[in-house]
Amino acid sequence: MKIEKRLEELGITLPPPATPVANYIMATQTGNIMFTSGHGPGEGEGKIYKGQLGTDLTVEFGYQSARQVGLGIISTLKHTLGDLDRVKQILKVLGFVNSASTFTDQPAVINGASDLFVEVFADKGKHARSAVGMVQLPGGIPVEIEMVVEIEG
Repeated sequence: MKIEKRLEELGITLPPPATPVANYIMATQTGNIMFTSGHGPGEGEGKIYKGQLGTDLTVEFGYQSARQVGLGIISTLKHTLGDLDRVKQILKVLGFVNSASTFTDQPAVINGASDLFVEVFADKGKHARSAVGMVQLPGGIPVEIEMVVEIEG
């Protein structure tokens, strides 16, 4: 339980795992590769953060939102795998940022999740990544992230 201990050392409590809002599952596996569905930010009690970067939200707010989304993805992995030590490597992170047409700091926003993954998983958290701007995201959320993970066992 190295990762569980690391979360504890960092003072991180994972949120409950997300539940699908339509006809899909939150993660699927083929061989030793796991794909997560897109996750958005929320903070318990059904509160969902909304807004657009470059219009009504700051880069710092976006960074914190992406970090929160990362926590949700880790929670999904724990729920699906049963043990976060089964994560061999985070391979790819794809981050979508709800962006005004002039907003160009999508990478700075998605750093919130990328930094979290490296804090928690160390070198296993280093990943390939794309951070792209979207004119809108489902429900008006500021950030949506999905990832691909190599797992053991």
